[in-house]
Amino acid sequence: MTRAKADFLRGLWNENPVFRLLIGLCPALGVTSTAINGIGMGLATSFVLLCSSTLISVIKNIIPAKVRIPSYIIIIATFVTIADLSMNAFAPELHRALGVFVPLIVVNCLVLGRSEAYASKMPVGLAAIDALGMGLGFTWALGALGGVRELLGTGELFHVQVMPAFFEPWGIMAAPPGAFLSLGFLVAIMNIISARMNKKTA
Repeated sequence: MTRAKADFLRGLWNENPVFRLLIGLCPALGVTSTAINGIGMGLATSFVLLCSSTLISVIKNIIPAKVRIPSYIIIIATFVTIADLSMNAFAPELHRALGVFVPLIVVNCLVLGRSEAYASKMPVGLAAIDALGMGLGFTWALGALGGVRELLGTGELFHVQVMPAFFEPWGIMAAPPGAFLSLGFLVAIMNIISARMNKKTA
């Protein structure tokens, strides 16, 4: 497997930000009441992560070491502003649903962490591929969380009735505690799958 492919796939499964590294949990728990909200938040974060990591990798050699973190935050904040204003213009309902969590991407430990740990040390191409993999991993994780909560909490998925008429929605899944329950459930499933995959390759 090539380095680029390994970097991309890492964020999707083995080092999934939400289910494996358990970082970026504030938006993961705060906005995943529906699948649409989760995917929207994930895509906004992916945009910021991809753009900021790429730019940081390009200019890493001209950023003084003493101000690298403030510089990263300014770069990240610039792309967060672009994402926030664009979402408000083109998807106002989603923007209202996500609320303050979109501006808070600036302090998302996933974005700043990848900038410091990877983008600032790697060539542009690898930095972009790593950011894309991590971003898509974050997106599918939030989408899965939102999908489980929406399905069990309302009987719907993407606002379409899926569960049969006799299904009684689990109110707790639509409430904040449902985010913690769904996260624990999905982390357990991923651990089981990973353990089985490791046994097959051993």
